[in-house]
Amino acid sequence: MGLRREARELALQMLYSLDANSSAGVQGTFQTFREEQAEVTARVREFAEGLVQGVIGQRDLIDEAIKARSKNWALARMPRVDLNVMRLAAYELMFRPDIPKKVSINEAIEIARRFGDKESPAFVNGILDEIEACAKTEITSEEQ
Repeated sequence: MGLRREARELALQMLYSLDANSSAGVQGTFQTFREEQAEVTARVREFAEGLVQGVIGQRDLIDEAIKARSKNWALARMPRVDLNVMRLAAYELMFRPDIPKKVSINEAIEIARRFGDKESPAFVNGILDEIEACAKTEITSEEQ
């Protein structure tokens, strides 16, 4: 498994943990994961923690983007794994131009396949494709 895939999976676990126990806080969650997963390399941990901080910092915009594209699904009703996989990928799509958009989507689909249920990959792909299409339209509009 590649460094970034490992980091994304770790970031997913951190975000899921924060959803389950928000009182732990971001720094407390980072500390817990550092202690419990001491074998994780510094590079993996750094990328994962950066993703988590990015998602948390932009969560309102990310959740709005997901909500606007999820027909008949309230965020509160979505499976937590699927929602957090989409948050990670949406953060990359919307705020990390250094990461190719197709890579972000493909990684999210594979992580959803591993951690979600059988419908997760298709659900995640559908929402993220729409977010990517919207991002492309916004970039094209700004260039004109």
